[in-house]
Amino acid sequence: MATRYRVFPVRVAAVTALTPHFVRVTLTGDALAEFAAVGLDQRIKVMLPIDGLGFTDLPVDGPDADWYAAWRSLPDDRRNPLRTYTVRSFRPDAQELDIDFVAHGDAGPASRWVSSCRVGDELRIVGPRVPESPDDLPSGAAEFAPGAANRILLAGDETAAPAICAILEALDVTTVGHVFIEVPTDADRLPVTAPAGVEVRWIARNGATHGVRMTDQVHAWASSVVTTGPCDGAVELADVDVDEHVLWDVPASADERPVYAWIAGEAGCVKALRRHLVRGVGLDREQVAFMGYWRNGKPEQ
Repeated sequence: MATRYRVFPVRVAAVTALTPHFVRVTLTGDALAEFAAVGLDQRIKVMLPIDGLGFTDLPVDGPDADWYAAWRSLPDDRRNPLRTYTVRSFRPDAQELDIDFVAHGDAGPASRWVSSCRVGDELRIVGPRVPESPDDLPSGAAEFAPGAANRILLAGDETAAPAICAILEALDVTTVGHVFIEVPTDADRLPVTAPAGVEVRWIARNGATHGVRMTDQVHAWASSVVTTGPCDGAVELADVDVDEHVLWDVPASADERPVYAWIAGEAGCVKALRRHLVRGVGLDREQVAFMGYWRNGKPEQ
């Protein structure tokens, strides 16, 4: 059986500055005819070029090659940087894929790349290929699974904004819920379409400590919506050292749950919010999906 994931050679078709901190890069390439869209908050790997080398040392010759083994076998100084991003939109007929990057200067290789990329530049992405059977579509690349929840909560910082926007634009028109998106400045609010029953709040830090204003908003939402009360001592949450381990817990979709919460962004903030929702106000832990996209003070992932 062919490998489910492959490296897709692509090139930059357009670069669009959306706000002071968001840049949309549109990628294209014939290989995208085999790219499979698997979900609303779909993650892919972006392989970045090495100065003076590009991708010449990456020995991936075809769609069935073991890309990860080939990448791992390279010496450290010749191994292309690998980062995780969300697919903002995919247009299979045009073979175009959009990624919204957060531009933050020279803080990491992806931000450096997007600050200078131009139309025609080469890139590589790693994602699922179209399976021979619909039942063989790979899982684990998308996490949003509200089931039949009566109400949803989406919360995240700027790194989660592209995923949240993609989710919002695909929700059923009858969906009810609240969305809190923290961004660096007022000018970083992005246009997005949401169902009439979903309230979207863009929260600008404007110099405030990362996560504080979003945390306040989520706490206020929980106080007004969640009525089950604090959990007793029988409910335990395993402590995750966010400096050493990936913070990621996504419950399976359930048919009956009154509230479904999806939280992503800086790991320390996400961990505290999840603990408040479960231990503090009584949400079942199976109602909360939480994902640490990055960790404050650690290198870009």
